Amino acid sequence: MVVASSSTDQDIDTPRFTRRETLFTMSGVLLVMLLASLDQTIVGTAMPRIITDLQGFDRYAWVTTAYLLTSTVMVPIYGKLSDIFGRKPIFLIGVVLFLIGSALSGASQTMNQLIAFRAFQGLGAAALMPIAIAVIGDLFTPRERGKWQGLTGGVFGLSSILGPTVGGWITDHSTWRWVFYVNLPIGIAALLVLIFLMPPLRSKNTGKVSIDYLGAALLILGTVPLLLGFTWAGTQYPWLSWQIISIFGGAVVFLTLFFLYEARLERQNAQPIIAPSLFTNRIFTVSVLITMITSMGLFGIVLFLPLYAQGVLGVSATNSGLLLSPMMLSLVFSSIISGQLVSRFGKYKWIAFVGMAITIAGSLLLLRLNVNSAYTDLIVAMIVFGLGLGFSMSLYTVIVQNALPTRIGEATSGLIFFRSIGATVAVAAMGSILTSTYVTAFHNAIPAQVKAVIPAKMLSVFDNPNILLSPGIQQQLLARLSAFGPQGKALFAQLMEAVKIGLTSGIHNVFLLSTVLMCIGFVAIFFLKEIPLRGGQKRAASSQAPEDAAATSSSVAITH
Repeated sequence: MVVASSSTDQDIDTPRFTRRETLFTMSGVLLVMLLASLDQTIVGTAMPRIITDLQGFDRYAWVTTAYLLTSTVMVPIYGKLSDIFGRKPIFLIGVVLFLIGSALSGASQTMNQLIAFRAFQGLGAAALMPIAIAVIGDLFTPRERGKWQGLTGGVFGLSSILGPTVGGWITDHSTWRWVFYVNLPIGIAALLVLIFLMPPLRSKNTGKVSIDYLGAALLILGTVPLLLGFTWAGTQYPWLSWQIISIFGGAVVFLTLFFLYEARLERQNAQPIIAPSLFTNRIFTVSVLITMITSMGLFGIVLFLPLYAQGVLGVSATNSGLLLSPMMLSLVFSSIISGQLVSRFGKYKWIAFVGMAITIAGSLLLLRLNVNSAYTDLIVAMIVFGLGLGFSMSLYTVIVQNALPTRIGEATSGLIFFRSIGATVAVAAMGSILTSTYVTAFHNAIPAQVKAVIPAKMLSVFDNPNILLSPGIQQQLLARLSAFGPQGKALFAQLMEAVKIGLTSGIHNVFLLSTVLMCIGFVAIFFLKEIPLRGGQKRAASSQAPEDAAATSSSVAITH
């Protein structure tokens, strides 16, 4: 946890790149970040058109699941490889694989091809974000990275707002295939900049180079079923079904074998993918815990806010992504402010406390939302929540890299890996909470006289709250209820009101869980050790650089 001697530190951390090299490299890094974040937001808008053309509604979820599986599993592997062979070659390999996967996805003729090519695209995507963050750590001192935090945060805010809009425009005015082809010009520009203008960023590995093939295989065999289990639980199969229990059991076995094997490699002074000794560093362990918790809370909010806004409040939007604009803009603003504060004071713990406190305040405002809330209530809650996230989430990569300056790639990718696991767990758990709460609350909200008139089989049609977002289905149901005569419209209105009440109850419980998670994260900050960030603005050339810079960039990446 303590950075070694000053001479060693200077050798490791002192920036050795010209301003020209730094600016061009950052241009390429920001383009890669835009590429990775835009892809996450632009594809979802085109999915309805894709499944119509390729006739694959039954495999709809797999287009995203395949991408997430490969991109999540490969993150720590790429991080370790970049520590061994250097950032540049691994970074370039990731960009090339991502671009090939994008081209193949756009050319897909069947749903199975698209799923396979999205999985291939994920293999490249896994290298983009963690190595981009690590590169920033190699370029700047910890306190310098505050200057770049706003730019990296702006990339994520821009992609979150523009991605769904661009995806919708492409789908409406061209073919959905350009949703994937649009990655090519951005990626090729980034590739050329990185190839010709990025410095080598030498590897810090000085021993014998060895690749942990068995560890990589065990990690894949453990992580894939873990992610699949959380993806399928509560949707494809019940949580306690033999299928889910078997999948989780297999994941536990292989992950246990993975950590035992990695511990053995570390004792032999080999090069494990994720060294268990990382978790003996209290800063790393606490940062992983807080990052996972914050990621879970964030995804719970981001996934269900558009459903509440459109379904309950009746807010119309060409796509749900625009509804999150107030939150993303406030997030970018606060990330810029927090970056400047880190750069000025060189300390991070008090900023972490402030950020989490504001996030909890935003969560409490979200808890106050109900069927009768106004859209302004939602906007205020989103702005406060986004302000808190921008202050806090952008810190933890910086913190980890500051504590582990010789293992930036491994530590950064490990943090992002566990963040992704936390997001997957949150999606499954909160989706189950929403579904189970909604059905019960919906049926409880149906007036007794309505239950007496409408058969239970017809009522079950309303068990899916997505009916609120589909005018077509609403018209069909209204037509069916017209069979009850003049009171048909009144019955429909009462049922739709019950749907809104049920959905609000389900989302309220999701927000409640998010609030509890944020409170746990606030308590965890008390256990976070603070090592002042070195690299004062006037003495950057003689202080420790890589760790903090990476930290700044990575912190914003975590927010996305």
